[in-house]
Amino acid sequence: MGKRTQSVDYKIISRIRGHGRGWVFTPADFHDLGSRNAIALALMRHTRAGTVRQLARGLYDYPRQDPRLGVLAASTDDIAKALRGRDDLRLQASGAHAANLLGLSTQVPTRAVYLTDGRGRKVQVGKRQIILKHTTTRQMATAGRTSGLVIQAFRWLGQENVDDSIVSLLQKKLSDRDKKQLLKDLRYAPAWVADAMRKVAQTTLY
Repeated sequence: MGKRTQSVDYKIISRIRGHGRGWVFTPADFHDLGSRNAIALALMRHTRAGTVRQLARGLYDYPRQDPRLGVLAASTDDIAKALRGRDDLRLQASGAHAANLLGLSTQVPTRAVYLTDGRGRKVQVGKRQIILKHTTTRQMATAGRTSGLVIQAFRWLGQENVDDSIVSLLQKKLSDRDKKQLLKDLRYAPAWVADAMRKVAQTTLY
């Protein structure tokens, strides 16, 4: 192995360790450290050495480890962030995944759906499937905000299931800042969802 190759290897593993365990990344995260081929070869060597793990084509992580459970699965949201950074996308968790992130459902879906303004596609990571679903500009208006999660979670739960217990749980969970954002984003929600969002945010009105 030449000095130049060793240098790229060292720089890549230093960056990986600098981010800490649990970091999910793509070769694009190292574009400033060497050629595409040099980066690909370095990642292949680190994967074979067991330092990093390949999750899917062009997708890796520096896996978390637990003393009892061993190597842990990568976070679905961390995988989505890596895809977002690589492809310069906006993403918004939706469906059961949005409800789970808010603590409104204990169900951990094997299919995590993210709305996007980019190209729709599916990414298979072990038994999990991450679905990027192309949607409208209006649906993406609240992407990355808690209000976006609430809108998507409520739509998935359905009007009949968004009751006082759900409202109360979110009133306790969300910050005043989040609640104020809910009020600002009412116009992006269906009428019944907007009504429920007002109830969640009502503690900021007094």
